[in-house]
Amino acid sequence: MNEFTVVTVLLAAVLVAAFARKAHLNPPLVVLTFALAASFLPGLVQVEVSSELILGIILPPLLYSAALTSSYQDFRAALQPIVRLGVGLVVVTTAAVGFAAWLFDPLLSAPAAILLGAIVAPPDAVAAAAVGRRLGLPRRVMTRLGGESLINDCTSLTLYRLSLAAVYTAGASIGQGAVVFALALLVGVSVGLALAYLAQIARAGLRDPAVDTVIGIMLPFVAYWIAEEYHGSGVLAVVAAGFFIGQSQPRTTVATRLHEEPIWASIDLLLESFTFALIGLQLRWVIAEVDASDQELSEAIVLSFLVLAVTLAVRPVYIYSTELLVRARWWRRSTSRSAPYTPLSARELLVTSWAGMRGVVTLAAAAAIPVRVDGQPFAERATVQMAAYTVAIGTLLIQGLTLPSIIRALKITSDDEKEEDDASEARVRLLATRAASQVVRGQVEAWTPIMGKAEAERIASWATQGLLARETAAATLMHPEAALADGDLLEVARGPAPPAAIAEAREVLGAAAQGDGQPTPASREELRQAAAKLTTHIAELRTQMVRAQREVVVAERNGGRLNETVMRRIMREFDLEEEAMEASWAFRL
Repeated sequence: MNEFTVVTVLLAAVLVAAFARKAHLNPPLVVLTFALAASFLPGLVQVEVSSELILGIILPPLLYSAALTSSYQDFRAALQPIVRLGVGLVVVTTAAVGFAAWLFDPLLSAPAAILLGAIVAPPDAVAAAAVGRRLGLPRRVMTRLGGESLINDCTSLTLYRLSLAAVYTAGASIGQGAVVFALALLVGVSVGLALAYLAQIARAGLRDPAVDTVIGIMLPFVAYWIAEEYHGSGVLAVVAAGFFIGQSQPRTTVATRLHEEPIWASIDLLLESFTFALIGLQLRWVIAEVDASDQELSEAIVLSFLVLAVTLAVRPVYIYSTELLVRARWWRRSTSRSAPYTPLSARELLVTSWAGMRGVVTLAAAAAIPVRVDGQPFAERATVQMAAYTVAIGTLLIQGLTLPSIIRALKITSDDEKEEDDASEARVRLLATRAASQVVRGQVEAWTPIMGKAEAERIASWATQGLLARETAAATLMHPEAALADGDLLEVARGPAPPAAIAEAREVLGAAAQGDGQPTPASREELRQAAAKLTTHIAELRTQMVRAQREVVVAERNGGRLNETVMRRIMREFDLEEEAMEASWAFRL
């Protein structure tokens, strides 16, 4: 694929995605539909896809960005169901698809059938997450879907490599697979955490938003390739690095956090649009390759739709059956002791079982199938590729187009979580406000020799009046019960009258002026120095107040009393406020 083709596909994909976002449609599905139609245009040249391009260039930043914005707190709490989906479901899907394909076409070797199963096994949560966010799916559902997509690629690629080795050498065992998976897990996570730790140290020392962002952009690529070089899972290395940096973001500078967020959003849009365009553009050429081979096109088409049907059916069967088993075991254990298990409702399970769209990894793995095995043509290659692309396109269109209607019909909302989030945010805002007021009151001792203790305390109370009133009003609007529970803040928020020092300052300004209202040259410089000193001190004090509030919010998150999503929402508000203060004229004095 030459440079002109890459730029053309990128530009067209982004323009279509922009149109979809403007029309409040699902961008991945709209891009895919346009690409499918464009693939059959006369005169269109084949868009060849390199598996190294997808696995080594496109996949790492997409996974890293998803892990960066995911809640490690929620991921850890839902680790058991996530592992069931990300490991167990992938293995079961691989076996079921492989057995069905081999049973339908005995000429398809068992390793080739398992290879096909491994290719179509891992769902891609990009489209599902986009639908879920737009329609307000509960966070516990989004956590399972997002967590599954972060780890299932490792399982799928391990099975893919083992089955490919079996095609080559006719030898691969379950024990060998377990060893390979364990090594991939250990090396991948270790490399990811180590590199993320070093990157965080570098970013903390440099404190340069542009350089910090570049380090963050390079990190997923470096983590992926180093882990792969040492037989680890590049996918898990990227995910581990993303979680570590995401959890450590409060320790980076405000400018870095505000600088990175829109850049990663733009990268996600670009890469997702390009990937789904590539999936759609491949169908015509895959069909042509099957037609040109020794295989029957009609049989390949039937096999492809059979694999699609099995793929669609396995997920709900597995999810409902394992959920019933887990609930039965939890019910037996709960009679003797409390078990930290929160099951999904029947409607949430239905949505989870239908959110199995395939995408990036299926495309990359299908493209990476070798043309020759031991010097001989891989006879089943075209059929396997066609089935893989059929599953990817079929799941994206069938499940992706119907999932929003299912969510609306089932009336699944996150109202309960929103109530909890509002209550916790109201509570934390009041705690943060108290911390900010304590910062101001800590200045009373420094002000006392200048104006007296009574006036210093009066100024401290007046300085916090606006902040207290604003945050108390916000807490009351979010959750009145949480605000009313803090009577002290409500009382303080009423605030005293402006202190006498303000009136005295006006008198000083008036006395420094001549009869025509203009200051003298001598008084002009004195006034300027005094005003600059006072303004700088006030600006620094406001910055200290915001930082004290931020520390409270992070401490509540670290203590498990505040959800990561709510923390990020409040943190962004504080970051914007601090950035506005640092960019103001006061900091230029």
